[in-house]
Order: sequence, then structure tokens, then C-alpha cells
Amino acid sequence: MSKTTTGTELPPAPDDDTAAERLSTAPVESEGPTGIGVLGWARWMWRQLTSMRVALILLFLLSLAAIPGSLIPQNGQNQFKVQTWKAQHTTVAPIYEKLQLFDVYSSIWFSAIYILLFVSLAGCIVPRTWQFVGVLRSQPPAAPRNLTRMPVYAVWRTGADPEQVNAAAHRLLRKRGFRANLAGGSVAAEKGYLREVGNLLFHLSLFALLGGFAWASLASGTGGKLMVEGQGYSNTITQLDDFTGTRFYNNQDLDPFYLKLDNFTSKFQDKGDQMGAARQFTANVEYFEGSDESKLKKGTIEVNHPLEIGGSKVFLIGHGYAPVITVKNGKGDVVYHDVVPFLPQDANLTSTGVVKVSDYGVGPGGDKTQLGFSGFFLPTAPLSFAGTGPISLFPGDAAPELVLNAFSGDLGTDSGLPQNIYQLNTSKLTQMQQDGQPAKALLKPGQAWTLPDGYGSVTFEGYKQWASFNISHRPGNEIALTGAVLAILGLIGSLFIQRRRIWVRAVPLPGGGTQVELAGLARSESAKIAEELAELAVDLQDDAPAAEEDAPDAPDAPDAPDAPDDSAAAEEAPEAPAAEDPTAPADQNSKE
Repeated sequence: MSKTTTGTELPPAPDDDTAAERLSTAPVESEGPTGIGVLGWARWMWRQLTSMRVALILLFLLSLAAIPGSLIPQNGQNQFKVQTWKAQHTTVAPIYEKLQLFDVYSSIWFSAIYILLFVSLAGCIVPRTWQFVGVLRSQPPAAPRNLTRMPVYAVWRTGADPEQVNAAAHRLLRKRGFRANLAGGSVAAEKGYLREVGNLLFHLSLFALLGGFAWASLASGTGGKLMVEGQGYSNTITQLDDFTGTRFYNNQDLDPFYLKLDNFTSKFQDKGDQMGAARQFTANVEYFEGSDESKLKKGTIEVNHPLEIGGSKVFLIGHGYAPVITVKNGKGDVVYHDVVPFLPQDANLTSTGVVKVSDYGVGPGGDKTQLGFSGFFLPTAPLSFAGTGPISLFPGDAAPELVLNAFSGDLGTDSGLPQNIYQLNTSKLTQMQQDGQPAKALLKPGQAWTLPDGYGSVTFEGYKQWASFNISHRPGNEIALTGAVLAILGLIGSLFIQRRRIWVRAVPLPGGGTQVELAGLARSESAKIAEELAELAVDLQDDAPAAEEDAPDAPDAPDAPDAPDDSAAAEEAPEAPAAEDPTAPADQNSKE
């Protein structure tokens, strides 16, 4: 007689005497504090911290905590943007400062979440790994006494010897990649251990990912440098515009190299709905590592395509225009000649800047004086400023013009106090007057402006383009990337690989012949275990052919409504004591 069944009765709760009885390596969570006093509470808090639930909560909190770092300028990335943001938001800036929102990734609250997540992962991985090693070293659990209560089950009678049937089943299961054990008149086999390997790989990779980020935050540094076409610099603290180090990376650890901006290419869409949109930003540079100029190389830097020099990466982060300005005194002597970077203020690169002539000398009144100029550079100036003021209509240099206002007096540069080179302190300056109005001029390339009261002249010689670069040294990026890739692979393995068990028992019958029982159990509801059991039953017919009046039926997958609701109990399926079946004697070597 043949039989196929899908058990609808839930098996009793599993007996966790040994780790080999478990299909999962997840540690058991406690429902409340154990023990008494401080030790009991400490044990309970440790178990909560190392639980998967708390680890996921901490990971979610870490993601939320990183949001302000992407929305608010950070001191470690661009201090100038931070200062500009503070000047524009004077009300909330002090509050943000106290909350450490300008230094999110080094703040106390972000570090606390990070460290707790580290501890939680470590406390989860270590016992989980040892438990999984114990499961691998142990033999598959022996067949339960009553195999009919398994989700998938098949039985038939054969004339083959029981030992021959069990040996054949053992051979076929091993051939199919199962870890099989033949003992006590039955065969126990397991497969799908890569599922737990995937779980452990995911946790270890996540730990490596966080470790890579932590190492990067402790041993990384960033610097900023603005260069006009034709200018270069050596990567030293004295030639950087700004530098932010960390505990294990300071200004003495900077990678030695030289970098020069040969020219900068920028292209913008000049028609259509997206007129003015950037289409190309390319910085063509020359560089060499160390101090050997004979190893000079050429390279290009584009947005999201940095140039790697030694252990640092050079990123292109900004672009603008730099007018070439010449100032002469009343005697016609050149007192100032330089390229002055102007900072963009909008998408059309309307740019502001200042010129400080601190070595002007003696003014028309016979007193030592200094000159200052503030103004706008407009890559594409309109025909008239009526109603709009100085503004650019297009980011490309289609119609460049320079607007200047003139001041005289004391710039404050001789006081020894640091000043922002992009701002003009007018507290001790007086704006020049021309025809009873504040002195100002609109200049095109090549034009000169004669200053009032015999102060000389200002000439707009032309302009160049500038580019700003971020020099970043982050040693943990490779570790973090490797951890992220392995975490994805581990997650795929844990989701798509099924952990399953198969038992085969062949026992002699009182009236002659042998009864062959096959049963299967999968960790999750799936037809795969039924398919494998059916294939095994067919292959076993060569060594244990069914009696003619009792041909075996292929086992079916359990119907969804009849499947056990308690997946944790269904994983183990140990059997409660039941009345002895004379046709299926109990296995004395089973745990049951």
C-alpha cells in the first residue's frame, strides 16, 4: 500500500537539548530580565542589545542620523559653505551649532549610535558563529519515531532487504549533495547550509562595512584648493586653502604631489527647454608624485571622475570666472595686477568678488591710503539692468562684463587679523563719489575706468576660468565597498537558499517484506522539498522496487491551508510519545 500525506496537525514544541536539533543559528531571545539584582539586569540588557530586533532599530536610527549630514553643510567637507550658511540663517545657526549638526559624523549622538550598532553586531555574530560551527560538526538529527506527521511523506512495501534499502538511500542522498548519516536502521540527511552561511556572511559584511566607515572617519583628511588656469600648487598645509584632519591623519601626513591646472573646459546647453544646463566640466591638469618633476604626467578631472594621486583622490567640486584686473595710481604706476576669482551666486554664474589694493601708497591728499573694489562679474550680461540689477542671463561667457564700486581708506589688512579674501570690510572705507553719485563702472574686456579725484585707473584686462578641488584621503573606502558587496551576496543566499531535511527508514514487516518510509521537512513552505522527495523515491525504485499491488505515489507539496502555522515548531518536528505501530517499530537510536 502506498501513502502520501500532508500533516495538518502541528508537531509538539522542539526539544533544544542540542544545537544539532536547530535549523537556525539565531540566538534565543529572552522575554525579560533573568537572575537577580544588577547582574540579572545587565544580562537582560546585553541580550536585548545583541538581538536582531535592536540591531535593525539601530541601523534604522543610523540611517536617520545621517540625513542632516546630507542636507546641512559640514565643516569636514566645505567650511566656506558652512560660514555662508550661518550668515544666511543667523537665527537657527546657534541651535544647530549646539546640536553638532555642522559636524554630524563626528558628533556625540551619531558616534553613540555607531558604537552601539558595532557592539550589537559583535554580540550577535560571535555566538551565532560558534553555534553554527557546532551544528556543522554534529550529525544530522535521527529520524523521528512517527514520520507520518512530517509535512511531506511517502511509504511503500518492497521485497528488498532493509539494510540494502538504507544503504542505497544513503548513497543517493550524498550524490544529491545532502549531508547524510546512516545509523539505527534509518538515514538522516540535511541540505541548504549555505543559507546560514549567507546569514553569517551578511552580518560579518555589515560589520566590515561599518568598520570601513569607522576607519575612514579616524584616518582620513580632506583639503580644498581653488586654482585659476595656469596656476599650480604643492600638496602642503601652507598652500591648501583649508584642511580638515582626523585623529590619525594630520597635516604632516599629506601625500606629497604637485598639481597644476592647465585649462578648464565648460559647456552649457544654449537652446531648448534645458537652456543653461551644464553639459561638460573638464579640468585638464599636470601632476607628479613626490618631488621628481621628470615624472610629470597629464590627466583630466571631471565631475564624479576624480584623479587618484598616491593615496589621495582629487575631486572637481566647483567652477567659476576670474577677471584679470590692473590698477594704476595717479602717477600711472601699476600698483596692482592679478587674477581675482569671483564666486558664483546663482545657476547662471552671476559672480561676486572684491579687489584689495593694500600697496597703493600715497593718495591724492598726500596721506597713505588703500583702495578696495567690490562688484559683479556677469558671463552673459543683459542689455540693461533696469529692474533687475547686475545679473547674468546665461552661465556661458557670451557677453562678459564687470561691474565695480570703488572705495578708499583703510582695508584693515595691516592689523594682523585674518580676513576673508572674498569679502570687503567697509567699516573704515569711504566710497568714492563721481558726479555726485557713488563711483561705479561697467566694463567690458579691455576697457579702463578712470577713478575720480585723481586716484588713477582700473583696467579690466580679460578673464580666466577657475576650478576648485577637494583633495580627499580615505583609506577605508575599499573595505566598506567590499563589505557592501559581500553583504548583498550573503543576503541573496539567506533569502533564496532553503534549509531542508530528509529521512529514510526501511524496516522489516512481520509478514515478510520491507516497509520503506520517506519524509521531508523544509524550513519554509516550498514545493522544493516535495519535488526532491519524489525524485528520491523514483531513484530508489532501482534498489527497492515497490510491490506490484503497491506502487509508490510521488509525495505532494503540503497544501497551504494545511501547512503548520508555527514555523519554529515545524522546523524541528520531534514527535510526542504515541502508541507503537507494529508495522513501523520505534527507532531506538533516535532522540525520540
